[in-house]
Amino acid sequence: MFSDCLLIIVIAIGTALAGEGLTWLLVYRSDEYKRLKNDMERKTKKLERKREAVTDAFESKTAKRKIDREEEKLKATNRDMSMFKMKSMFAIGICFTALLSTFSSIFEGRVVAKLPFVPISFVQGLSHRNLPGDDMTDCSFIFLYILCTMTIRQNLQKMLGFAPSRAMNRQQGGGLFSPPQQQGQFTYFR
Repeated sequence: MFSDCLLIIVIAIGTALAGEGLTWLLVYRSDEYKRLKNDMERKTKKLERKREAVTDAFESKTAKRKIDREEEKLKATNRDMSMFKMKSMFAIGICFTALLSTFSSIFEGRVVAKLPFVPISFVQGLSHRNLPGDDMTDCSFIFLYILCTMTIRQNLQKMLGFAPSRAMNRQQGGGLFSPPQQQGQFTYFR
């Protein structure tokens, strides 16, 4: 079981490196991506400066309109960057789905790790996938692989400098566990 666990970690590292290599080849080295990234960072800094300048809650409507326009420009640039990335991510996704299917068939029915907890009910379907028995602390290949890949890929992107800057993350919402945005930011419903 320990050797299977180590093998899955090595597979996750290898696929994360291959994925980042392909992404660099198809996306990060292109002039269009570099232009969009610089444009995003420039617009993000400009928006932050304008927000810092508006300190009073009762500022003029023109200042708020300018901030709204900058937000719209930033969202449009972000949308363009996402569309540019999506084309290559689709191709990479198909390749990794085939790899995942191959590795999953190799480890099918084998317990690769023992979890120190019983997962919540909706995660049990993934953590105990294709495993015999009723011990929910048994871990399947797919669960361990997904956890390792998510962790390794995020850290690899940060080490290689492909992760978005902190300022852009703040403007884009930051993710699932970020605090709610302040009122007045990215108002979609008017």
